[in-house]
Amino acid sequence: MAEVSLHKLNKMFDTTHVVKDVDLQIRDKEFMVFVGPSGCGKTTTLRMIAGLEAITSGEIRIANNVVNEVPPMDRDIAMVFQNYALYPHMSVASNMAFGLKMRKFEKSEIERRINNAASILGIESLLQRKPRQLSGGQRQRVALGRAIVRDPAVFLFDEPLSNLDAKLRVQMRVELKKLHERLAVTSVYVTHDQVEAMTLGDRVVVMKDGWVQQVGEPLELYNTPANKFVAGFIGSPAMNFADVTLVENGGSPIAEATGLRIGLPGALAARARAKAGRKATLGIRPEDIHIATAADAPEFCFEAEVEVVEQLGSEILLDMRAGPALMVASVDPTLRVRAHDKLKLALKPERLHLFDAETEAAI
Repeated sequence: MAEVSLHKLNKMFDTTHVVKDVDLQIRDKEFMVFVGPSGCGKTTTLRMIAGLEAITSGEIRIANNVVNEVPPMDRDIAMVFQNYALYPHMSVASNMAFGLKMRKFEKSEIERRINNAASILGIESLLQRKPRQLSGGQRQRVALGRAIVRDPAVFLFDEPLSNLDAKLRVQMRVELKKLHERLAVTSVYVTHDQVEAMTLGDRVVVMKDGWVQQVGEPLELYNTPANKFVAGFIGSPAMNFADVTLVENGGSPIAEATGLRIGLPGALAARARAKAGRKATLGIRPEDIHIATAADAPEFCFEAEVEVVEQLGSEILLDMRAGPALMVASVDPTLRVRAHDKLKLALKPERLHLFDAETEAAI
């Protein structure tokens, strides 16, 4: 069993508090992804797990052993970095073998592990090449191979795909997922890319300013965000937000702002009733907005003026203004619409979100 447990983990750089009271249980064989904007503390947390950063306070356990004072080489982990960190004067095989040689493995065992990793990654024909003779994707596979030959209890990935172009990043994302399913090893992955987080993670940790905002499965974060930050960070294009006032309307609260008057469905209305008269933030995802039809209830419709039309082939993104609120809608690519058109749009009521204006927590 290779569970990783973080308890009240904190990190200070002088007077700057960069990781704050992180409590987390990473399950055996789980693929856990840390995601958040630059400076949120995700890489620092990973480096503390690896032993590359000393912790200020708290506890780290790997396979139920406290490793706070254990050197990185004795933690039974393998790390894959953003910059590959390959020795330029060594062949691919020598790069993969280096760590095993330092640990005095037998030559036959080193060869067996290298051949096995090369077979898994499809780089058998590259073993005698130098890093300068490889593409970015091939170098990343070599870095993965160097980690695989260690046969570690835990893999740690520090934004390993950031240096690849968009098409190769998508390809490597799929290969990483297949690799994890094949090796079945506990993995911790850091990225700033929420698409990577959603597609790779069994669970995702969203961080901001050193605090864990929410931990959950990708669709849990997408469908039931804990606060406005998670709602806006997870999902592409990002969720639309509008500042509203919650107003009583014959016992059924509505969200009201200049140019907007949106009804609230049953469960959301019940939660909003206690906050009637207060400010809130209404949230709706672009894919949950469509051109209104006769079947749409008037209380879930609004009017907007199109400012920009983004034709992406599989969809059209409409950048619109509804009163003071800026909104994006993802609509059918066959729709014929131009800038400055005025449209009547409808929301999917069951997909509405409300956030407290002060705390930003979900209502």
